[in-house]
Amino acid sequence: MLLSEDAWGSNTQVFIVLQSSGISNPGQQFPAAFPMACLSPSQLKKFQEDGFLLLEGFLTADECAALQQRIGEIVAEMDVPLHCRTEFSTQEDEQLRTQGNTDYFLSSGDKIRFFFEKGVFDKKENSINKIGHALHAHDPVFRSITHSPKVQALVRSLGLQMPVVVQSMYIFKQPHFGGEVTPHQDATFLYTEPLGRVLGVWIAMEDAMLENGCLWFIPGSHTSGVSRRMIRAPEGSRPGTSFLGSEPAWDNNLFVPLPVKRGGLVLIHGEVVHKSEQNLSDHSREAYTFHLMEAAGGTVWSPGNWLQPTAELPFPPLYT
Repeated sequence: MLLSEDAWGSNTQVFIVLQSSGISNPGQQFPAAFPMACLSPSQLKKFQEDGFLLLEGFLTADECAALQQRIGEIVAEMDVPLHCRTEFSTQEDEQLRTQGNTDYFLSSGDKIRFFFEKGVFDKKENSINKIGHALHAHDPVFRSITHSPKVQALVRSLGLQMPVVVQSMYIFKQPHFGGEVTPHQDATFLYTEPLGRVLGVWIAMEDAMLENGCLWFIPGSHTSGVSRRMIRAPEGSRPGTSFLGSEPAWDNNLFVPLPVKRGGLVLIHGEVVHKSEQNLSDHSREAYTFHLMEAAGGTVWSPGNWLQPTAELPFPPLYT
C-alpha cells in the first residue's frame, strides 16, 4: 500500500515500496544533475518518524525569481469583482461563513483564483492571501517547476508510482498582517481512502523565519489518523461545506518551528499537524505549495472533498 502509514512506518517497508516501483537503487534511476533530489535512507527515516522533512536549497535563486516574477505579472493582470473577493481563513466558523458559502472558492479547483486577507482591500496587491488552486495546470512557469525533473526525481525516491497533482497555491503571508494558519492536517481538506496517500510540497520563495511566520510542526503527529474532515454539501445547499469531527486542543508546547531559507523545500505528510503564526514583521513570506495524491493501488479521492477533479481538468499526472 503506497504512502500508507505502514509504508512510511519502517525502513523495511519503505524498501518494499521502492522495490514495488522498480527502483531498487533510486540514485541510479535519475539524471546525475539531480542527485540532491533523491532522498537518502536517513532522510527517508526522518520523514517516516516526523511526518515532515526539509530539503535546503532545492530550488535555485533563479528558479525562485522566475516564479516570483510570474506571480507578479498574474497579480498585475488580475481583475476580481468585489463580490468574489473571498477572505481566506482556517478558523472553522470563518471557513463556513466565507469559503464555504462561495461558489468562487468551491469551483476554484480547476482555475487560477484570488483570495484575500480579512478586511484588507485598500491596495489589492497588498491584500492577497493566496492564489490557487490550479497554477500547476494553467500557468507554464508554475507547471514547469511542478513537473520538473528534480521534483519527479524526489517523488520517485519516495516510491510513488502514479502521483497526480490535486492542487497548487502561491501563498503571500503579507508583512504586518499576513494571517495565521491555525493547527490542522491537510487530510482534513484532502481526504483519501485509504489514508496516507496525500503529500504536500512546500517551497520557500523567500526566507521563512520565526519573525515572519514560518511553519511549525508536531513531530510524529501523522500516525494517529484524522480528527476532522471538511465535507462538501450537495450542490445548491448552503453553507456549501460542513465539518465532521473536531480539532483537538493541540498542546502548543509540542510544536517545533521549521525556519526555511529561500529555495528550501518541505515535504509534508497529509496527516502531520502543522500551523504558522501571523506575520507582523516588515518582510513577506512567500511560498509555492502543491499537493500530490498517489493514485496507484486503488486510492479513492473522497467525493466529499471540497475540491474535485473536473472534465476540464482531471488531476494531471506528475510524471510526464
